[in-house]
Amino acid sequence: MQDDYDLVIRGGTVVSATQVFRADVAIRGETIAAIGDGLRAPKEIDAGGLLVMPGGVDTHCHLDQVEPGMGYGAENFFSGSQSALRGGTTSAISFVTQFKGEPIREVLAETLRRGRRSIIDYSFHQIITDPSDEVIAEIPAVVASGIRSLKVFLTYDGARLDDRQYLKVLAAARREGAMTVVHCENYDAIGWMTEQLLAAGLTAPKYHAWSRPKVVEREATYRAIALAELVDTPIQVFHVSCAEVAEEIARAKLRGLKVWGETCPQYFAISAADMARENFEGAKYMCSPAPRDVQDREGLWEMMRRGVLDVVSSDHSAFNFTGAFAKDMNGRDAPFRDIPNGVPGVGTRMPLLFSEGVVKGKIDLPTFVGLTATNPARIFGLEGRKGAIVPGADADIVLWDAAKTRTVTNADLHHAVDHTPYEGREVTGWPVVTLRRGEVVMRDGEVTGAEGSGAFLARGPYAIATPTGHLPNGFDASTATLATT
Repeated sequence: MQDDYDLVIRGGTVVSATQVFRADVAIRGETIAAIGDGLRAPKEIDAGGLLVMPGGVDTHCHLDQVEPGMGYGAENFFSGSQSALRGGTTSAISFVTQFKGEPIREVLAETLRRGRRSIIDYSFHQIITDPSDEVIAEIPAVVASGIRSLKVFLTYDGARLDDRQYLKVLAAARREGAMTVVHCENYDAIGWMTEQLLAAGLTAPKYHAWSRPKVVEREATYRAIALAELVDTPIQVFHVSCAEVAEEIARAKLRGLKVWGETCPQYFAISAADMARENFEGAKYMCSPAPRDVQDREGLWEMMRRGVLDVVSSDHSAFNFTGAFAKDMNGRDAPFRDIPNGVPGVGTRMPLLFSEGVVKGKIDLPTFVGLTATNPARIFGLEGRKGAIVPGADADIVLWDAAKTRTVTNADLHHAVDHTPYEGREVTGWPVVTLRRGEVVMRDGEVTGAEGSGAFLARGPYAIATPTGHLPNGFDASTATLATT
């Protein structure tokens, strides 16, 4: 029967993170109003033969991230969100930079201003590179503004924190009820390995992987988890590259710790061998942690199937291949140490995971939805609004043609980056319609959503980001108090 619905998606196969079933989905205004059979509305979309899935939630992508001097990266929110919508993603979390020796507030204001160009809904992680007392004092206001996650690096010149600084951020996150997200690689080990490789004349892009083998990621992941356990602060480990690293997360989960793991398409769709391509082409595949060998992929799939790795993000990194701030900025004979690393992928995240995972039988449909939408929304405080097709949630929906075959080309992605590492790759499964809060914003590759129509997603307190309450000796180091029993 017809109710007061505005739109009904009829005849599709609805996929959630737990089940697959035939149903109609009714939308009223910007939210999902009902799921059932025989629903009617003045406007209808025939989803016969299509999968009806929640719009993707990409909780790790770099869109128009502020650079030194308030400069722009290659990707702005308008171009990046167009690519996201073409690939089925309707929400994303980008980053607010903090420069050493400088406060947060000015960069935060500039980042929020840039976000207003977005078509997709968006939020931010706050990067902390210099946890001075003045910067730590700004964190409560940052969290109160709706940015409820702090990003730290355990490597990279100009960004990395030592253990004491990391503990200081963990303590601040615990006090404010914020999630901490961590780039885990051992800074000193990478620096030492890099020196030895360059001294031996091993400078090509492929040696980027040699400078940061799995053991340096695994060690830093163990250390990041151990220090988070000391303070009792929930964390997510970003861009896990292999099963050996994921095993550290699995052990932490078994101990009852609040630790989650994320991986990215570059770790199951490209490999270390790609960085050996000639004529500087290998630089297109450089990212950190580095892509591993082909034989490492099955272990990664197993960790996704087991739920050790909860999220697949893009880690979309907007370095052009050529230009002023690009892969070749220091020349095409530059040693790997001097080549910016990172790969674009906000528009290919979901199609690659579907093609490599679902089509090839590595994961099932509910796992796909969990990895790309439901779990990231839950882990970062968007549950109930994003990541699921349930009454009351935002009507962020992607209609997916599981049999549609596409050849990836950079021109079709419509991001601002001048290349894709997946150029020429044939994938099976592609979105044909994307709705954001009940509005059709992409159909058959054409984005119709208006610039600036995306909404900032302020994230309030939520259960996952709260401490477990288990502290060594019952001492809360974040507040220097003895916990009461």
